[in-house]
Amino acid sequence: MLHPSYTDLMNIANSEVEQGEQPVVNSRYSIVLATAKRARQLIAGSNPLVDTAQCPKPLSIAIDELSSSAIKIDAEEDDIEE
Repeated sequence: MLHPSYTDLMNIANSEVEQGEQPVVNSRYSIVLATAKRARQLIAGSNPLVDTAQCPKPLSIAIDELSSSAIKIDAEEDDIEE
């Protein structure tokens, strides 16, 4: 099971959206795309933005970065910002 859950990750990604505005993340698909893209960046040599002692796997690092708000999802293109 994924920890944090998709629901938690969606809430974190949408935490800075003010009431009445369009949410940044509407589905699990957006979370999967963003974390997969960040994992590919890590594999290509990008430095992790969180402590990697618990799990050195790129996808786990990307999820940890998103859950700690070290990265954000750009609503325009489902891109991530560091």
